[in-house]
Amino acid sequence: MSDVIHTDVVIVGAGPTGLFAVFELGLLDIKCHLVDILDRPGGQCAELYPEKPIYDIPGYPVISGADLTRNLMEQIKPFGPTFHFGHMVTELKKHGEADFELKTDGDLTFRCKVVVIAAGGGSFQPKKPPIPGIEHYEEKSVFYAVRKMEAFRGKDVLIIGGGDSALDWTNNLQPIARSMTLLHRREEFRAAPDSVNKMRELVAEGKMQLKFGQVTGLKGENGELAAAVVKGNDGQAFEVKTNAVLPFFGLTMKLGPIADWGLNLHENLIPVDTEKFETNIPGIFAIGDINHYPGKLKLILSGFHEGALMAQQAFRTINPGARLMFQYTTSSTNLQRKLGVAE
Repeated sequence: MSDVIHTDVVIVGAGPTGLFAVFELGLLDIKCHLVDILDRPGGQCAELYPEKPIYDIPGYPVISGADLTRNLMEQIKPFGPTFHFGHMVTELKKHGEADFELKTDGDLTFRCKVVVIAAGGGSFQPKKPPIPGIEHYEEKSVFYAVRKMEAFRGKDVLIIGGGDSALDWTNNLQPIARSMTLLHRREEFRAAPDSVNKMRELVAEGKMQLKFGQVTGLKGENGELAAAVVKGNDGQAFEVKTNAVLPFFGLTMKLGPIADWGLNLHENLIPVDTEKFETNIPGIFAIGDINHYPGKLKLILSGFHEGALMAQQAFRTINPGARLMFQYTTSSTNLQRKLGVAE
């Protein structure tokens, strides 16, 4: 049984809307933990279009998804939020009169007063490669995410893919793996050039192998892999010795476990009011693309507005009966101290 993490608010989703919610809650002295199935902040901005220009963020004629994420992370630094990447919230239930309990697929348990669902279109879930019998090895020797790096120490690791996740984990796991092989279907990669260059340096130094082709089969017994069968780009078959495979074939968006949390749903979206952005369950809020209300626009700036109003009601939920005084960051010395810009 994992230790219980106690906090004011758990935010499900670390995309731009979830990140800005940390800022608005932080101004009200509300502490947050964020849970995201991805291995980094930024949500769709970071995973699907990090370099794609965005033209409708106020004050920025143009900004990339990656830069917007970096700016938001810098903005919330004064509030010290805690991130739990590579986790999906699988259970949410009422605990007592005023608390919620959340559990993740990575064995984390939270208790909090307020839950904020900022999950975009739902949770990103890995696309599984079309390899016959792969389901027999899943969670034993085939993994779609890295929960703990130590689990791969001393392993013969095969990473399949050519994007940022594949290259990042190739470079990060190579020092602790017994052997490392990266397999991609072509010589061009979709990852950051720095990551690709680092990987190629490791190959040139003989510290790992780079192969081209596609896995057509797996060999092993009782869920434990011994080798992957690969059809090379030249049509010839060969085997790669491995007891730990990480396929990174991209992600798909699904509502996932949220559908089982007792929330009212409207076409896989969560209806909210437009005063507090609260769901049908008091204390649970939904902001950003995941919510629904008349006139809803699926824009990042709409999610920022929703997060600001949500924070006001979250304060009242966490501090019943306490006085809430609205302040401006431009004129409030108190808020400026919290932001570290005033003595």
